[in-house]
This record gives sequence, structure tokens and C-alpha cells, in this order.
Amino acid sequence: MAASRKLPLFRLPPLPTVGELIKLYNLRAEKQLSQNFLLDLKLTDKIVRQAGSLRDAYVCEVGPGPGGLTRSILNAGAADLLVVEKDTRFIPGLKLLSEAAPGKLRIVHGDILTYRTDRGFPQSISKPWEGDPPNLHIIGNLPFSVSTPLIIKWLENIANRTGPFVYGRTRLTLTFQEEVAERLTASTSSRQRSRLSVMAQYLCTVRSRFTIPGRAFVPKPKVDVGVVHFTPLVQPQIEQPFKMVEKVVKNVFQFRRKHCYRGVEMLFPEACRVDLTQEMLQRADVDPTLRPTELTIPHFRALVDAYAHLCATDPSLFHYDFRDELRAKHVSRKTDSPADTFMDTSATSLQPC
Repeated sequence: MAASRKLPLFRLPPLPTVGELIKLYNLRAEKQLSQNFLLDLKLTDKIVRQAGSLRDAYVCEVGPGPGGLTRSILNAGAADLLVVEKDTRFIPGLKLLSEAAPGKLRIVHGDILTYRTDRGFPQSISKPWEGDPPNLHIIGNLPFSVSTPLIIKWLENIANRTGPFVYGRTRLTLTFQEEVAERLTASTSSRQRSRLSVMAQYLCTVRSRFTIPGRAFVPKPKVDVGVVHFTPLVQPQIEQPFKMVEKVVKNVFQFRRKHCYRGVEMLFPEACRVDLTQEMLQRADVDPTLRPTELTIPHFRALVDAYAHLCATDPSLFHYDFRDELRAKHVSRKTDSPADTFMDTSATSLQPC
């Protein structure tokens, strides 16, 4: 019996270089879109390797631009590559790549923030959440302007198992400006510890892979770029609704250099702020004099659980936003009419507590 042989990996045929394509189609990086091209295929190959084996994998690439990273993904053996590109100018160059890789590259001209990735791949690739991740990867050299809102959107998708995570614990390999990459991976008590650190790490294993010097990009950005890998956890470290976790973490970190109780206070209306802050911290068993950067994920879990308990007792608390109360006060100060003042006071009395 003849020994079985592995099929050789697909390799793209000779094509114009990425630099030649940029000249051919007269492409320029748009500053307002935070575009920076990565032309060195050794670096794009290195980014792709951080995702793990892509042989016969399904891949969604975000913002392929002139297609440097796209080439590396195809050469790594991806069976089905879906690219989502917002900028019309890059579509002709991507079509050239598609013709060179028949049946392997699909092009979507659209915005990744609104594109329905849950419809982009066959349901047959899905894996149970408790099992191994599916053979599906999200890879992208993200524009700086979209990177933070996009990762927050995907983190919410992970919490709700929606979007690209309907298929299971889809892994992500993404670039961020170095400061954002440091925040995403920052440990407790580190200088870069932030809201983004907690939101990412309570849902994922987050790893910094390597740093790309700014000089490797065209045009050269003012900062270096970090490559970060995310693997969703089987069990989130905080088991409360994403919006509730986000609200608590955001409030705590708004006074990052002060004691954590200052941020907790802003979760509650002024009329009952002191009492409910004390009750929440006592229930969570968190030292009120710790600074936000000193709080661990278990600390935040206890705080969110305590806040959820208070919201269950008084559901209107979840909808309270201290900014609304500040705006009402500001309007009240500007109002000279006693009748207006009376109306403002009545409005304030309708706040929870």
C-alpha cells in the first residue's frame, strides 16, 4: 500500500510586490483613517505565526489594505480567507490576490464594526465553547482609530457568545499602538493597568507577542506597534452581564490615582451615595483605600457581584448616570426662576433612593 502523502501547502504565484501595487494603484495612507502600511513580508509572516497553525483554517482579516498580511495568511495554508475592507481604493489590489488564489479569498467591501461575522463562515466549523477553539482566526493590522472600539465590541461579543464567537472560542491576533497593547496585557499594580486591562483579562487569556518598530510602517507612525493574541476563556472570571461589568470598571478607573471608593461612589445618586458605597465595599470585602490599579480581577468580581445585588434590590440604580445629575445641577444654577428651581428639585427627587 502506498504511503499517504501530505499535500503541499498552497503558495501564491509570482505577483507584483505590495510596494509595486501601491504605486500601480496610486495608493496613499489616509491620515484620517489612521492607515499605516506594513510592507515587509517577513514581519507579516511573523504576525501570522503568532496565530498558530493556519493550515486548512478559516480566517477573517480586518482591514487588509494593500494586502501584505493577506499574502502571508494565504501562504500559511488558510483554506478560506475572508477580508473585510472599508476603503474602496484597496479592492482592485485585493481582487488581484483573489484571482491568484482561486477559491481561497473572499472580499467584503464594508465596515468591520457593522459587518455580521456570525454569517461569514459555515456553521459546520463550530466547536462547543467548553471544548477546543474552532479552526477560525481573526487577524488584523488594525488602524489606530478603530482598534479600541473594535476590541471592546469583540469583548462584548465574547461575553455574549455572539459575532465571530458563535462558532466557539475564536482566537484573535491583532496589532495595536504600543500603549494600547501594554494596557491590554498590564498586570495588577503596573503603571499601564487600566479599564482595558480588566475588561480584556476577565474574558480572555491575553498575551503580548512582540513589538514592531514604527519605522517598519509606511508612513512611519509616531509610536511602535504591539502584536497581541487573545484566547477567550471557557469560564469568564466575572459572571455578570458585560454592561454591568463595564459600568463598574469604568467608574472605578475614572479616578485611577485616587482611592477606589471615589469611583465606586459615582455609581450612586448623591442622596444615598455614602451609604450605598459603604454597603457595596463591605459586601465585596474590598479595602476602600486601594487604588484602581491595585485591584485584582477577584476584587472586581466581588465589586460587580455586590453592585449586581444592589441593582437587584433597586433596578433603577443600574440606569443611574452621575453625569445626568451633574447636568441637572448645572441647569439648576443657571435658572433664576423660582418655578424652574422647584421643577429641577422635583426632578432630582425622582432619582433612586
